[in-house]
Amino acid sequence: MTDPRPGISPLFLSQFEVDEAIPFKRHLNRLEVEIGREDYSQLKRVELLDNIPAEGAFSVMTEITERLLKSTQNNYNRELLKRLKIRIYLDPVSYSIYYRLPERCLRFVATWRQSVLKRFFTTEPTVDSGWRLCGHALPEFASRYLPDAAGGVLLLRHNQEEILRERPLITASHGPYDPHTLEVALYFLRAGKVGAAIINLGFAGREPLTDDNLAQLDAWGVPLNPSNIDVIYPYSDEHGHPYCYKLEEGLPHYIAALGMALPDLVIDIHGCVGTFSDDRRIVVGLGGLPPFRDPQQIGTLVNQAGILHLQPSAAVRQGLGVIRELSAEMYVQFCASAHECYNFALLGGMQLLGARIDPRAEVDSLVDGENRAFLPNDNLRWLPGAGANALQRIAARKLNPETQCLHVEIPTAVRRKMVLKLRSLEIESSFDASGL
Repeated sequence: MTDPRPGISPLFLSQFEVDEAIPFKRHLNRLEVEIGREDYSQLKRVELLDNIPAEGAFSVMTEITERLLKSTQNNYNRELLKRLKIRIYLDPVSYSIYYRLPERCLRFVATWRQSVLKRFFTTEPTVDSGWRLCGHALPEFASRYLPDAAGGVLLLRHNQEEILRERPLITASHGPYDPHTLEVALYFLRAGKVGAAIINLGFAGREPLTDDNLAQLDAWGVPLNPSNIDVIYPYSDEHGHPYCYKLEEGLPHYIAALGMALPDLVIDIHGCVGTFSDDRRIVVGLGGLPPFRDPQQIGTLVNQAGILHLQPSAAVRQGLGVIRELSAEMYVQFCASAHECYNFALLGGMQLLGARIDPRAEVDSLVDGENRAFLPNDNLRWLPGAGANALQRIAARKLNPETQCLHVEIPTAVRRKMVLKLRSLEIESSFDASGL
């Protein structure tokens, strides 16, 4: 009998391991934290509880100790938890994590998730909320919270069915792991660029703690290594399947909950760090893993003296037009096979100009010891689309064979800019509502 459980893509299997001789050297997340200066301060808060919860409180939680010890790639953290005899529990109601030590108890609070839920529901719903008007939080839209074992999902949709049919869908698959992708999605909704959104509210085990959190833990005698904090929120479910796939694999479920047909365009937004601190170049991936994409599936390709000109199809053109709001510098990348890939720059007339590349010869890692691919000749990140992007395209095709899924990687500097643009739209909307 075959095992029906889905396996982990080789893309997510890493040989990473913390060197116990230098346990506080940051390995994973180094690019985001040390080079990109990503702001993770709003994600989690760690607390030392005055009183250890009663035994009955833990009995209604889910103990995830063995799951985390088995799945973590951070041997330093694994041995630390064992040495301190820490038992780890997930409260499925509050989505808090409890570190239960023999004589005290720590709690990790998902503060970002809390603030998002209160923004749209004033409270923190624990069951399917049903559809509710967003009001001033997002005029002309309704919101719905869907619970699951990994923090739940926020659905947003325009109140007019015609707009839902005509405008693209935006998804923020990694929610808290990619700071400010929520704000990017809300900007596109407020600006009338898209008609609905699916936002992941749950962690997937990879979100780093801030240095302040780590200092607190050290002072309390629980000095976790910051490289890969997969010993707090689990990366995989009880079957060993990654939580980070949930929006892509569950696309049919979320489309049904939205009560709409899948539009011809899905814009899946992610955060990335560029190759320099103020990098503002957007990379739009159209597929880097099977099922691969031929240029003919994307538009009309013409070779002029060795330079490739690609005129995108209507759906891709529409998507690039929406995304161009983020930055004037955009690149489109995809693969027709493992060794036949393409990198195009977007020109002013929405034409793509670029070349065919072989990743074996033309792609390198930006950071030693980490798979952070870039094109050295262009000093540009190489992000044609990860495994989750392929899963989204497979799921989307079953609902609408015409759908194009654009995997959009947005650099840190651009996402920070969009926070300010969203705030400007919110202030303008507030003035309009008050008659000023």
